[in-house]
Amino acid sequence: MITLVKASHVIGYRDGDHVVHRDGCVAYSADRIVYVGPSYPGPYDEVIDAGQAVVGPGFIDLDALADIDHAILDTWQADSSGLNWSLDHARDRRAAVFPLEETLFMREYALTRLIRNGITTAMPIAAETHSAWAESYDELAGTASIAGRLGLRMYLGPSYRSGVPVVLPDGSRDVHWEPSLGEQGLADAVRFVKDFDGAFDGRIRGALLPCRIETLTLDLMRATAAAAGELGCLVRLHCLQGLTELRLLREWYGKRPLDVLADTGLLDRRLLIPHALYAAGHPEAPGSGPDDLDRLAGIAGIVHCPLTMVRYGAALHDFDRYREAGVTVALGTDSYPPDMIRNMDYGNNLAKLVTGRLDAGSAADYYRAATLGGARALGRDDLGRLTPGAKADLIAVALTGPVDDPIRTLLMNGSGADVTTVVIDGRTVMRDRTIPGVDEPALRSRAQTYFDHMKAAYSTRDHLTRPPTALFPPSFPDAC
Repeated sequence: MITLVKASHVIGYRDGDHVVHRDGCVAYSADRIVYVGPSYPGPYDEVIDAGQAVVGPGFIDLDALADIDHAILDTWQADSSGLNWSLDHARDRRAAVFPLEETLFMREYALTRLIRNGITTAMPIAAETHSAWAESYDELAGTASIAGRLGLRMYLGPSYRSGVPVVLPDGSRDVHWEPSLGEQGLADAVRFVKDFDGAFDGRIRGALLPCRIETLTLDLMRATAAAAGELGCLVRLHCLQGLTELRLLREWYGKRPLDVLADTGLLDRRLLIPHALYAAGHPEAPGSGPDDLDRLAGIAGIVHCPLTMVRYGAALHDFDRYREAGVTVALGTDSYPPDMIRNMDYGNNLAKLVTGRLDAGSAADYYRAATLGGARALGRDDLGRLTPGAKADLIAVALTGPVDDPIRTLLMNGSGADVTTVVIDGRTVMRDRTIPGVDEPALRSRAQTYFDHMKAAYSTRDHLTRPPTALFPPSFPDAC
């Protein structure tokens, strides 16, 4: 069966880069693209006419939010201590806020948001704040089943850590360590990769996804590197993302983050580093090494999340410099909603701000990062492009108003709300903004109840047991 997708602008692929076919089309059969160009020369069975739209490869999100709270509650407060665990909670009162059933509801809601925003390949990230320690095998097994049912392509594995950031009774910060929990978490993660890698016609791939570098012991990092080598899978480890991280590693080991990664065997072609902000050339990176970017060029890639990081008051210095050094730059949304189009636009604007150049961080390069960069980081030459033989992962994004260049117009005038159609592996998972089999009004209603419960639980972990009204004061008081 041949399906034909037509649009005013089709982003094809030729000679190693994207090209634009005006009034073009894409044809696919089963899970593979068979034609991209101006007019399909053969018969077809179905046509999807996207009209005034950009039809291009699906977005690849390698820090894809799989919950609903990140960056809503914790990016506007001068004092965020109430959002971390207190020491006594970590040591004596740990308990999951939600039962497994509710956690899996949250996962389903989050995964539908990824599809709605045109993300066809995702590597998830979720806060461990509401868990008993980190993610569980059962939680990720359930997530894999949800992704399989929805048709989403995902790189999955339960998170794990040896320690958790805590607030001490005097308000200072520390890390509470329980190394045995990290060891058990890695064992569960290895079991997950063995059980689920290749599931759902290959759309589910296993990966090792430990938490932040400052929450892992050196032994756990070494064991992760060894396990990744044995399994042949990717590792994603958040690193070079904050000044507290740099300070702690310097105090504990007398080393920079990249040196710690190298010493533990993680700094290789299997490693993805989300954020990677505080490297050589960043004005606030103390003790960074002049060869930082050369070393980052030797890993699978960094995962740049401009929208989330600017909400924390940080930015990459700078996008073009990393790319020119040979670093593979992929993108992650890492926030709710997971809007890759807004993410690219923020990145484009931040690149101008940090360099003072209007031509910095071009729309074309950010679009490449959201597609080809993610594919390169995953080692996949069948993703991130529309060309015969590639996977039939494609999206249609409506264009409203006058169109200059389709990519610049997409970034500057569009958002994830403009995504109308999503195809993954040749299966239409969203058509005319509707996800088949998903009751979105019911999901939204239940998500609000979940969110309210989640907010209330912060009080039980706060070192001062402050109520939600004190932890999350409104912008304006209620009129009643």
